[in-house]
Amino acid sequence: MKSAIKSGLLALAAAALPAVAYAHTGIGQTSGFMHGFSHPVSGLDHILAMVMVGVFASQLGGRAAWPVPTTFILVMALGGGLGMAGVNVPFVEIGIALSVIILGAIVALGVKAPTAVAMGVVGLFAIFHGHAHGMEMPEDAGGAAYAAGFMMATAFLHAAGLGLGFLIARIGERQGSFAVRTAGGVAAVAGVGILTGMI
Repeated sequence: MKSAIKSGLLALAAAALPAVAYAHTGIGQTSGFMHGFSHPVSGLDHILAMVMVGVFASQLGGRAAWPVPTTFILVMALGGGLGMAGVNVPFVEIGIALSVIILGAIVALGVKAPTAVAMGVVGLFAIFHGHAHGMEMPEDAGGAAYAAGFMMATAFLHAAGLGLGFLIARIGERQGSFAVRTAGGVAAVAGVGILTGMI
């Protein structure tokens, strides 16, 4: 498991390096990439949901650790494409807030869902997050560079959630489980605040 986690994180970092370097050269779709990269990390709702996806995947463990976050990223890209194309998706803001509440609650309750079900749940919420990213793309940003940016930022947030989940679990089964579930509970409460406009 340790080698798989290290390999995954190294692969993610290696994949990120060329795009990050490209984003700072001053040529091509630099502003598009940077706008895309900054969007997922600019809102509490996006950060919480994406980190919770990673924590949820770490709780499921085993084979679910990578397919669950990967599903979110791929379906989010589809949702982003819909947003860029101006295709309407109803209840996007509500869907995003509900994603924080439900994913936080799943983590807090320690739900052990089958991998396929977990992929379906995160995939549903990914459509809303992706659509929001796509709709908020600046007019001067290149679509492909912008999408690469928000997908990479999302991957990093998922990796942070996975790392957090695995790290907390190493504290000890009892204390680690309590810490992870507390984090999920805090996220769910924050999601309620986002949904009601209090946050």
